Amino acid sequence: MDPKPIIEELKRKGYKNIYTWCDPPGTFYDWHMHSEDEIRVVYKGSIVIGTKEGIYELKEGDSLEIKAGTLHWAKTEKGVCYVCGSR
Repeated sequence: MDPKPIIEELKRKGYKNIYTWCDPPGTFYDWHMHSEDEIRVVYKGSIVIGTKEGIYELKEGDSLEIKAGTLHWAKTEKGVCYVCGSR
């Protein structure tokens, strides 16, 4: 999947600080939070993101917005590439 249309769509929706990121297999981010609303849109691979409210498995084409101040963690077993943005 090409990330360019995703980037353009996020710009139209008012996101800033938009960039692509890839994590290799076995990456784990422990509990943390962000000071702004954050979105992740997967364009290759898959990632699992957990919050106090639930666990979300994102695959190619899926997205998740995490509100500012929300504690969450993330992991990928097979690797993932995604577009990130904040607002």
